[in-house]
Order: sequence, then structure tokens, then C-alpha cells
Amino acid sequence: MTAAIYACRRGIDTLLIGHIMGGQTAWSADIENYLGFNMITGPELTAKFFQHVKKFDDDNADFNLEVIDGGEVTKLTKQPNQFLVELKDGQHTLALSVVITSGKNPRMLKIPGEDKLLGKGVTFCATCDAPLYRGKEVAVIGGGNSALDASLQLIKIAKFVHLVTINPKLEGEQVMIDKVLASAKVKVYYHTETLSIAGDKVVNGMVVKNKQTGQQEKLVVQGVFEEIGSVPAVDFCKDLVKLNQYNEIKVDSHMRTNVPGIFAAGDVTPVPFKQIIVAAGEGCKAALEAHNYLARLKTVKG
Repeated sequence: MTAAIYACRRGIDTLLIGHIMGGQTAWSADIENYLGFNMITGPELTAKFFQHVKKFDDDNADFNLEVIDGGEVTKLTKQPNQFLVELKDGQHTLALSVVITSGKNPRMLKIPGEDKLLGKGVTFCATCDAPLYRGKEVAVIGGGNSALDASLQLIKIAKFVHLVTINPKLEGEQVMIDKVLASAKVKVYYHTETLSIAGDKVVNGMVVKNKQTGQQEKLVVQGVFEEIGSVPAVDFCKDLVKLNQYNEIKVDSHMRTNVPGIFAAGDVTPVPFKQIIVAAGEGCKAALEAHNYLARLKTVKG
């Protein structure tokens, strides 16, 4: 969204396509110390971002910005002197330059029952879905900050939380670890992998296995929150731009990819700090570099 605003400010006709506006920010619970806010929730901050973008979209007298909220790009290909952007719903558009800020998608376990019960008890967003599990038993899978954050949200709502991690200990901010371990509403399962998720129409349990003892156990839960990290959202462009060993889009200090005219910014790149404020700054840089690229194109043609 930052890239779109700065592109418009430079007089570029801009199309912003967002599958989930705000990305991982929208899934975050409490965000501390984003400049201007001591504390704000992810959905609230995302709403403020989008409100700002929509003002540009609505004020067409000064800025040419179109927004496709909920649009999912499935393919990005190079055409003579331009790029073809194809959407899942069949729409397509042509662009002289593209800024990729697709971020990351939740990593999936790829176990029996996961796909079938997605959205029916299997979820990746405690901030979005925790209120649906008031008074119920739930499982959180993962052992890092995202799993800890989900557990702390669910402690306030759910009847009981089963925190399942394949690791020998919890990893993340010590303050969060201490809060989770101090709660009587949480049981932590160490050295434990999740084998399957059970349920017909909705989740009613899951099977876990202790890797040290080999013992299997069925947990009776009504919700499964998967918090095992994320992967770069690059399926639509992986055949066009170069990726590193982590499937992040390679960029230089000017946010340029290996393809002239395509820029990338934020968590989809190897930027070392995956923070909201860092991603916003990188998005601004990418938009300004795209403007410089387009200006050079006009000079060459003109």
C-alpha cells in the first residue's frame, strides 16, 4: 500500500492488487511502537493504511489509483515492452513496470485432514478467528513467537489451549514464553509432531506423536491454529524472477530484480528485518525506483 501511494505521488497511473490487504499485519494481535502508535492492533493499523489508500483511489482528480481488493494474481509474464498480470477471476492487465510486495503465506503441515477442514476449525489467524472458539478446547501448533502470540490471545477466550511443538523448548521472546508457561490454561507438548487432524464437517480432534517415546495421543479439540511460520508468496512469478535458497525474490539495493522493470519489496525479499515499518520503507523505495525506470523509458523512446 505504501508503494501505491508513493507511485501515485510521482504521477504514475497505478493499479493496486491485494489478495489480503495488509497481509501479515492484518493477522497480528498487538503491534507496539509503530511510529505514531504506542499500541494498536493489526486489523486497526491495516484499516488505517487502507483508509489512506482509498482516499487516493477516490480522489481521482489528483491521483490515478485503482484498487482491486481481494484480487489474487496467478501469473506474471513478460511481454514485448510490458508485463501481463493475470488474476484468478480471469481479469488481466498490462503494465510497463511491476512492484511485487506479495509478502508471505502461512506454511502448511500437509497432513491428513488439513485441507478438508481448512476454514472449518483449521485456521492460521488467531487474531481473526480466536473469538469463534470461546469456551472451547483448541490446539496451537508451533513453538515460536507467532505460536506464543496465538496462545496468549486464546488463553483469554478458549477453555483450554494445547500448545504442540516439535522442538525441545519454546523459542521466542522470553516475556511471551513466561506468560504462556505461567498459565494454568495451557499444556505444552514438547518433541511432538502433529500426524493428522480429525473431523467430518468440522474439527473434533487431532493425533499427535511424541518423537522421543513414539507414543501417539488423540487430543479432543474444536480448533487447530497452525503457527509454524510462513513462505514467500512467489508462485505467480517464480518462473520469471530469480529467487534465493529461501524462495525470496533477489533484489539489489535499489529494489531491482533480475528483470528490468520488475521491483520487489518487503517480506517477499531477503530484507533482514521482517518488520512492518521496514516493509513500508522498502515499498516506498521500490515505487520511487519504478518511477525512475519509467522516466528513463520515456527518455529512450522520446
